[in-house]
Amino acid sequence: MALDITAAYARRAVEYAEQLGSMTSVHPADLQLVTGWAERLDGPVIDAGCGPGHWTGYLAERGVNVRGVDLVPSFIDHARRAYPKGFFAVGDLGALPETAGTVAGVLAWYSLIHHKPGSLRGAHAEFARVLRPGGELLLGFFEGPAVAQFDHAVATAYFWPVDALNDELRAAHFDIIETHTRTGPGHRPHGAILARVCAPEDAVVPR
Repeated sequence: MALDITAAYARRAVEYAEQLGSMTSVHPADLQLVTGWAERLDGPVIDAGCGPGHWTGYLAERGVNVRGVDLVPSFIDHARRAYPKGFFAVGDLGALPETAGTVAGVLAWYSLIHHKPGSLRGAHAEFARVLRPGGELLLGFFEGPAVAQFDHAVATAYFWPVDALNDELRAAHFDIIETHTRTGPGHRPHGAILARVCAPEDAVVPR
């Protein structure tokens, strides 16, 4: 599946970067949420699934120690040209190169929307592995009343109810800090979850 998604994005990388690869396409509420979160973290941040690199570039300009990672080489090539102050690398979100327990924050902003429901916990577990104790994950996603697939412009994606995604995160040893939802004309419903990694023995696994 990862190879199919990577190929689908590679085919449309130029179009995607032109339409969504700058901060002008970001909703003001998202800008405030992500900026405030990243700037209060004390340590390195991973922009997991950075795409064309606009979030990484923006945060780097603001002094955040951030690294963008994406599986699509053409996105990384674009990001390096467009945002020279950022650090970017081709990488798999399911096998990040970071040493366990060394990262202060992971931004996964719409980077898991194509994961089938049964494969999400692997990605969440990898985020939990690289985060240090108390490290935080900020996740952006398409929100809906039930877990359901839909025809995204690039490849099949999924809606998630906030409560169901919270349960997935708890199963990967995260505590939920806060959640946000937003709807607007002409846009699919948006959700965001801020979660903190906890010790495995403290995690609550849903039944």
